[in-house]
Amino acid sequence: MRFLLIEDHAQLAQTVAERLALDGHAVDHAATLSDARDYLAVTAYDLILLDIMLPDGDGRDFLADHREGRSGDTPVIVMTARSDVADRIALLDTGADDYVTKPFDTMELEARIRAVLRRRAGQSRPVIRHGDLTFDVLSATLSIAGIEAPCELRNREMRLLEILLSAPDRIHPKAQLTDRLFSAADDVSENAIEVYVARLRRKLEDSSVRIETVRGVGYRLA
Repeated sequence: MRFLLIEDHAQLAQTVAERLALDGHAVDHAATLSDARDYLAVTAYDLILLDIMLPDGDGRDFLADHREGRSGDTPVIVMTARSDVADRIALLDTGADDYVTKPFDTMELEARIRAVLRRRAGQSRPVIRHGDLTFDVLSATLSIAGIEAPCELRNREMRLLEILLSAPDRIHPKAQLTDRLFSAADDVSENAIEVYVARLRRKLEDSSVRIETVRGVGYRLA
């Protein structure tokens, strides 16, 4: 998944970005609202992490404008130092999907991210089933019916499989997959997707589910 992190505190932003990268997420960091708008103008994100007090404006105003814009359905988790109930209610009413109160533990943030993404995908549990596959997002394990030992997935393998399983009948263009798996700071080509697809295919050898190449377009599950 690709996230936009809007946070002006450099050390906190680095900590959050590095932690999420360990989970296989690509994170673009914007230190100002202006930078965030530039990112949103050219990139589609799976989630936005939004600080409230920023050098060039109030994150609440940004949130309200975001909900009116073309990418307004992107889920938003607000990171705020405000702990009053009225403030939290106002954030949710403005359009936040969830919030964490600073200082927060990154494990709590990760859990809230998973919960928000599951709700957006219409899943109540962090387990996805398709054909003879059972994919547990929390443990990053892939089980195949009839095979005793589950497969362990590495971070980007896990995120790639999650994307494919989220819409198994859809063709996922290579450029779109690259955009969702890597941040703007990553120097990669679309050929990188072929590497992760090849790794997943090896782990699906005993499954009836296959990653099909649609020549010149991308990939889909078959």
